[in-house]
Amino acid sequence: MMDNETINIYNAQANKYADLTQSDAEDQILADFIQALPKGAVVLDLGCGPGHWAARMQSAGLAVIATDASEEMVALARQHPGVDARLATFDELPSDVKFDGVWANFSLLHAPRADFPRHLAALKAVLNPGGLLHIGLKTGDGEHRDKLGRRYTYYQPDDLDKHLRTAGFTPFHHQTGAGTGLDGQIANWIVVRAHA
Repeated sequence: MMDNETINIYNAQANKYADLTQSDAEDQILADFIQALPKGAVVLDLGCGPGHWAARMQSAGLAVIATDASEEMVALARQHPGVDARLATFDELPSDVKFDGVWANFSLLHAPRADFPRHLAALKAVLNPGGLLHIGLKTGDGEHRDKLGRRYTYYQPDDLDKHLRTAGFTPFHHQTGAGTGLDGQIANWIVVRAHA
């Protein structure tokens, strides 16, 4: 279940977040994800934010359906030519299509830990066999709100791998780093690529 306070913050700060993440669409992590998929692959951008990543994938020849729970983020994503952006929570995955890839880039970290296994199982169900999952989360322990009031759930790398394997995924690539978020704080993160 999505947290209304978190959604409201993204609605209020959508343009600021878009400016902060503009350069992320040129990131090598996204380039590697695109490269790992065949041209024309159908991708779900889960928690698409302002649509930078969806637009880059679309321009690279992928067919992208982008979803976000923030109305303002969806409005920004729709401004990118060709991006199919839909207002939806993590529990409202498109049911009319199977995906070759899922780009869940720092979105599921807003879901409660208790809901995480259910969300991973739902993503596995909408992926074609052998499909590619990219997931990015902040590393750490527990659940709490940042200074803006956004809800976060933190994971240790081993815990994340365990969740992925339990849901039927096979993790094969891990990358860690740190970056400054919308709240101005530096946070450690992990991204994992896994096959369905």
